[in-house]
Amino acid sequence: MVKKRKKYSSREKVVILKRHLVEKATVSDLCDEYGIHPTVFYRWQKEFFEKGANALEGSLDTHSASRLERQVAFKKRLGEI
Repeated sequence: MVKKRKKYSSREKVVILKRHLVEKATVSDLCDEYGIHPTVFYRWQKEFFEKGANALEGSLDTHSASRLERQVAFKKRLGEI
């Protein structure tokens, strides 16, 4: 009988990574518990940090745009624009 591979959602992956990073669970214990290979765990971790940096960069851009819009609105009220 062929064992079906479990597909983990993004949220499940983050929960597993969080248990390692925050709660200090060992990689081997997590891999045993969830039935994943350590290379899969480390691939998730690499993707998490790479994409996490992009998410933070995006939020900074959104924040800057919002700030710029507020400044323009303020100058319009003052009649400078």
